[in-house]
Amino acid sequence: MKIRLAYHHDGLDVELPKPNVAAIMQCSLTSTKTLQEQFRDMPEKEQFIQLFDTPQERERQLIALAFANPIASVSLARLARGKKSAAIAICDITRPVPNEVLLPPILETLAAAGIPTSAITLLVATGLHRPNTREELCQMLGEKIVQSYRVENHVATDLTSHTYLGETPRAIPIWIDSRWCDAELKIGVGLIEPHFMAGWSGGRKLVCPGLAAKETICAWHAPRFLEHPNATIGVLDRNPVHEENTWIARHAGLDFIVNVVLDRTRQIRQVVAGDMEAAWQSGVQFAEKLLSVTIPEPVDIVVTSAAGYPLDTTFYQSIKGAVAAAEIVKPGGTIICAAGMREGLGSEAFVQCFTDYRTIHDFMDAILSKKYFQIDQWQIEEFAKVLRKAKVVFVTDGVPAQTLRRMYAKTAETVEIAVAEALQHYGLHAKIAVIPEGPYVLSRVAADKPNEWNIL
Repeated sequence: MKIRLAYHHDGLDVELPKPNVAAIMQCSLTSTKTLQEQFRDMPEKEQFIQLFDTPQERERQLIALAFANPIASVSLARLARGKKSAAIAICDITRPVPNEVLLPPILETLAAAGIPTSAITLLVATGLHRPNTREELCQMLGEKIVQSYRVENHVATDLTSHTYLGETPRAIPIWIDSRWCDAELKIGVGLIEPHFMAGWSGGRKLVCPGLAAKETICAWHAPRFLEHPNATIGVLDRNPVHEENTWIARHAGLDFIVNVVLDRTRQIRQVVAGDMEAAWQSGVQFAEKLLSVTIPEPVDIVVTSAAGYPLDTTFYQSIKGAVAAAEIVKPGGTIICAAGMREGLGSEAFVQCFTDYRTIHDFMDAILSKKYFQIDQWQIEEFAKVLRKAKVVFVTDGVPAQTLRRMYAKTAETVEIAVAEALQHYGLHAKIAVIPEGPYVLSRVAADKPNEWNIL
């Protein structure tokens, strides 16, 4: 059977043995609620209840609904009243946030409140990612916004451009971009999706790690947090990674958020606006219903992706595809992950970790004993969690196989070859689960649903 995996821009068609494919795990293309249900009991509903024929019109409707009904917050217009400056934190190129439709109503609201264009800064919340180029900014925001507004990259390695705000209760130093700290009004625009350390992305993550200095990010990504069993995908309860960056963001200030939930076609399925925590929690609840897909038991083989462009541009980012599949693979099973990796491996610091330690076991011994620390080591630490459970095979045309094999990874020329080799090992009756969109889906095992295999 032919299945298309998300891969770079165009996707990757793979041929899999139909008798072995037990489940194809994809999120729904329909909202968990109809528009009419979302509008119910809202005083302004009459002006919004309209049926639209195109996804673009539906997206505009959802955005208007969110702005008219902010969660646990006064309206953005009221918040902006009397303010002289504003900073808007936006995701970098690695997140497919539909900024071109989300930003105009925000900017129009700020203009109507009297905040001049020259006093509005759009801060690209890069965290420790590389700065985005002007071409990428135009791709993310549209040429008009880039030409009309100050759009600047956060640079985590320049401590002098950050303001010190004390420490968290767990002794993480809080250094936040001074442009953010100095703004009178602080707005975050982002995407809610499963996250392999913080449970879910969005909300507070725009501030930390998005606008935090290297010193803050490294302390937040230390093994004492990442090795906690609850520091994992889809989990917020007693997750110290989530708790710490929520504390940091609230302390640094985030007055209003606009977050979206996307489906597998990258269409907006929900927009939440308002309080940093309450609005985000509402979005997470929606996303969990939309993006969660379960199977009744783990499988021998998982065929997945790193979600395609822009998430699969490097090996660093593509590790997330393997991490997202780890829960549904049997101990000793195999995860086969297809990823474009057209920008190579990742940062120099990330690659240096593999140079410094020949095996994943040596690397983990070093970081757990605090004998070693390197920027971006946390991604390898997450990879190590998967490798303790299963074999991981990457399929890519972006990085040479011999290079990837030095990164603790196994490789195959094609997905079909990797599957054939796995079936030889596990037997011709081995079960395969396929996650075409990789980490954009929250894949789980639900033993209480023994007949729900999503067999096609």
